[in-house]
Amino acid sequence: MTGAPLDPTEPAALTEPATRHGGIGPFSWRQLATVVAVMGVATLTLTLATRPIGAVPAAPTAVPAATAYVVGPAVEGLRPGNLAPELEVERADGTTFSLTDLDGKPVRLADLRGKLVWLNFWATWCPPCQSETPVLRDMADRYGDRGLEIVGIAVQETTVDDVRAYAERYGIDYTIAFDASADIFHLYRVFALPTQVFIGPDGRILEVVNGPMSDADARARVESWLPPAAAASPN
Repeated sequence: MTGAPLDPTEPAALTEPATRHGGIGPFSWRQLATVVAVMGVATLTLTLATRPIGAVPAAPTAVPAATAYVVGPAVEGLRPGNLAPELEVERADGTTFSLTDLDGKPVRLADLRGKLVWLNFWATWCPPCQSETPVLRDMADRYGDRGLEIVGIAVQETTVDDVRAYAERYGIDYTIAFDASADIFHLYRVFALPTQVFIGPDGRILEVVNGPMSDADARARVESWLPPAAAASPN
């Protein structure tokens, strides 16, 4: 004869010991495997979301291993052989924005014909731009007499005075222009800082580079585009 039926409201632990199939503490191996899998997916997702900005496709070229600070969606930029747009924009309201330096003087490509022009889109708050500042300063000193003209175009800045203070602090002597409303930034289809646009003496684009330049990269490019240095006169 069997005993009285078990009370269905009694806790199972008091009526029949739970069967153990291995694991750690109260968790089975299957439960632990599920947790590990979920954590793995979460880690992969976070890695993809925070991977270096330099992995964004460059338009059209990029310095290997250099990391740019992306400030907008990647777009197809200007290409070698294109005539570089003049540094002015007609706005939708019919007004014209012309790029000026920190003293309000106009900066025009037409005035720089015959020179190798290096447009550097940058910002004082941009870490890779900051690390690149010594390279630009040294390149201007080294090649200015041979026909290199560097124009740093400051974008997404609060005031001209902020940019001027940065230039004075780090001894920048090359031209710094202030793109107050990012008109030239958009005209040149820039989406990352810094972005370099090299323009030949004829006004056509030689190369567009997304990301900071190392001294070696910069020298190799400039040396290949500038006329050879004049030989020293014998004593």
